[in-house]
Amino acid sequence: MIRRVIRLSVWVLAGAVLFAGCSDNAAGKAPVQAPRVPVTVGDVMEKTVPVQLTAVGNAQPYTSVGIKSQVNGQIMEVRFKEGQDVRKGELLFVIDPRPFEAALRQAEAALGQRQAEVRQALANVERDAAQLANSRVQEKRYRDLVEKELIAREQYDQLRTNLAAMEATVDADRAAVENARAALQAAQANVDNAKLQLAYTTIRAPIEGRTGNLLVQSGNILKANDDNPIVVINQVHPIYVSFAVPEQHLTAIKKYYGAAGALKVVARLPRQQETLATGELTFVNNAVDQTTATIQLKATFENADNALWPGQFLDVALVLTSRTAIVVPSQSIQAGQQGPFVFVVKPDQTVESRAVAPGTRLGAETIIEQGVRPGDRVVTDGQLRLVPGAKIEIRPAKTS
Repeated sequence: MIRRVIRLSVWVLAGAVLFAGCSDNAAGKAPVQAPRVPVTVGDVMEKTVPVQLTAVGNAQPYTSVGIKSQVNGQIMEVRFKEGQDVRKGELLFVIDPRPFEAALRQAEAALGQRQAEVRQALANVERDAAQLANSRVQEKRYRDLVEKELIAREQYDQLRTNLAAMEATVDADRAAVENARAALQAAQANVDNAKLQLAYTTIRAPIEGRTGNLLVQSGNILKANDDNPIVVINQVHPIYVSFAVPEQHLTAIKKYYGAAGALKVVARLPRQQETLATGELTFVNNAVDQTTATIQLKATFENADNALWPGQFLDVALVLTSRTAIVVPSQSIQAGQQGPFVFVVKPDQTVESRAVAPGTRLGAETIIEQGVRPGDRVVTDGQLRLVPGAKIEIRPAKTS
């Protein structure tokens, strides 16, 4: 009897629990909805975009000069610091000038001696020329006398001999003048050379630019025209950026180069979107490199802010012309198993996945050849939590 009562109680409790469960379901409570995904979005726009070629470039100094000494000597002064900007003509080094000053004084003394010799030779010419003129007068007088048989022929012949000797003497004097003048010119050349050697004891900057490593110090002995420069000056205002593009683009480059003014070249740091500097295409090589099938180009940048530095590697974009295209924010493009895609925002604040065909990347924007239309909005941040059909909450874009 007791067992029957216990079993009845258990069934009653079970029925009560079951009834309670049915009552809850009958109340019609709504299932819990997934929260909206916070995202930022950007607009799909149609705009004028550049048609450009991209390449990896290398910054090069506009001019580079290795400074060498042109005379042997000891450095007395160094007038600049490593890495300093210098102006053209600015004094860089002073070499001990005393040996060259002594050589100049010696050359000037020799020059004075040669000048005295020229004056002496000219005086000899004037003296002997006067005697020659007197001899010619006497010869004429004696010739008349001998024709009248007033003097002996032997006396006239002696006078003729003296005239010929005097003429030879004057010719020799004139030759001596030429020799003295030649010696004077040689002495003047020695003086000029001594002055030049003395001038070489001060080394000045041949160009405006920035100095590099200083390989000598005060007190060091320099050799004339040594193989290694004592310092290198690079001109960086303006500066070159050299780059190469495949030869199949040469036709387009020739078409636009010089046709509508200079072609713009944009330089960026590797894998960065921000424009570092803007310059102009100034050089197209005269031959295609057959080993790489590329054509070398150079762009010139003013570089007033020192944004570019010799030896620096850069991403370069050569702008040929412009066209109208559809662009999206570059960060909206995602990589999927079926290819690139974007999440497009629908009017009901849900998203759909749409395959796209990306074109050229233009920094923060990318050209889309197919897949979206102007006026669409695409998700630019928060894609990791999205699936097609997910509801979103649009939030303002972060400002840096």
